[in-house]
Amino acid sequence: MIDGSILIGREARQRAPKFTGFDATNGDAGPQYFSTAGNEDVADACLLAASAAESFATLSPEARASFLEAVAYEIEAIGDDLIANVMVESGLPRPRLEGERARTINQLRLFASEVRAGLWLDITIDPAMPDRTPPRPDLRRMNVPLGPVAVFGASNFPLAFSVAGGDTASAFAAGCPVVVKGHPAHPATGELVARAIGRAVAACDLHPGIFSYLPGASNELGGALVADPRIKAVGFTGSRAGGLALAAIAATREEPIPVYAEMSAINPVILMPHALNARAEDLARDFVTSLTLGAGQFCTNPGIVIAMDGPDLDRFFAAATGAVTAASPQVMLTAGIHLAFTKGVAALRANPNADLLAVGPAHSTCGSAALFAASAEAFASDASLREEVFGASSVVVRCKDIDAMARAIGGLEGQLTATIHLDPEDEPTASRILPLLQGKAGRILANGWPTGVEVTWAMVHGGPFPATTDGRSTSVGTLAMARFLRPVCYQDIPDELLPVPVKHDNPWKLPRRIDGEREPA
Repeated sequence: MIDGSILIGREARQRAPKFTGFDATNGDAGPQYFSTAGNEDVADACLLAASAAESFATLSPEARASFLEAVAYEIEAIGDDLIANVMVESGLPRPRLEGERARTINQLRLFASEVRAGLWLDITIDPAMPDRTPPRPDLRRMNVPLGPVAVFGASNFPLAFSVAGGDTASAFAAGCPVVVKGHPAHPATGELVARAIGRAVAACDLHPGIFSYLPGASNELGGALVADPRIKAVGFTGSRAGGLALAAIAATREEPIPVYAEMSAINPVILMPHALNARAEDLARDFVTSLTLGAGQFCTNPGIVIAMDGPDLDRFFAAATGAVTAASPQVMLTAGIHLAFTKGVAALRANPNADLLAVGPAHSTCGSAALFAASAEAFASDASLREEVFGASSVVVRCKDIDAMARAIGGLEGQLTATIHLDPEDEPTASRILPLLQGKAGRILANGWPTGVEVTWAMVHGGPFPATTDGRSTSVGTLAMARFLRPVCYQDIPDELLPVPVKHDNPWKLPRRIDGEREPA
């Protein structure tokens, strides 16, 4: 059921003013009106979340894992109605969205398995040494949840990075209640998923304050949520301007809190000389496939290519130009994103330091791919060439030699990904390039393409500023839980008063390190 409600725990509220969603393919307003959450709703949701924090934090791993699996089940049970709504609101095709729904469900189940495993608690015990001089006290450390987390839905992944996406799933897994500020571009989708989470909360007989959903289109709503003193951390995926605005609010609170914002990246691709010589045409075609995937609306889109100038790069240009020219225009997520992309491409076309190599077929409402080239000298001196254009646009940097390639990499900001294409003959030179990439990105790929993020234990989807506000974290994979945890040490606390994970008899049978050694299972 979709009725445009604000969802505060189990309570559904209707409020004015109302807003509508839009059909991404034609810009028409949707038939449903949605309530706009106000300051009172923010305060009530955060108060309810705070009241749920202790009971949720102390759930057994099995109970919390079962809740995550219940959320996955309820989202799956929505069926095709979910896909149909997302298709209208995002303009994304059915196969992509069915895959994204599977990813959303599977990451919830992955976090359930991680919760059961217990390694995330990092239980560490240094038993007392009363006979030592000086005596050592009994020390027991574990991770505990931060408390209520504010999560902002993303426009480009209306399922996997939105209401029940990675930020919400990892916060739940860490034991934190969540208050979601729904993205206004897909309010029907957001409400369907929010109601599914609510059903899972009820089915598991948990405190209703574990989850609330606040729809609304205003920046003021998000600002009020981050400013609420009961919120202890923020998860955000979106623009640099939006992420920095939220970070500024969080930093100026009476109690500053962490904001984990994934913002902007151009994700450089480095073409080493021998690899370029061996397969220039294949690299070009695969590059354009990655560039245009989902209309280029991936945060890992390859927005910069760095390569050595010469005949092999000319071969790359010829093949890439043909592929871009043949690339069909695609619907973009929102009219605002399409307008920003159009302006970004127009600015590059007007830039004397950028040479237009190719542009896809023109379309008034869809995004057309664009490919540019620039010299290494221009790339170094013109900061606008290094700015993200969110969509299928990329700049190829022509370098005279390996030194120029290294300087181009050194001038980059922080990135989510960095990719290097190399053959075995390139490895001696690549050993100089890889340390530079390590200093710039959270994920380094060899002979692949950055679009597509595997949800696993080892994945890092983060990077130095401005890719994220905190390069020590990830928003994808089980390590994402660490953003919403903090360590606490218990010294000489009586066993009866200790949290269950660090009790002497280990009643939950969790993995622990005792005196520096892993306890036998």
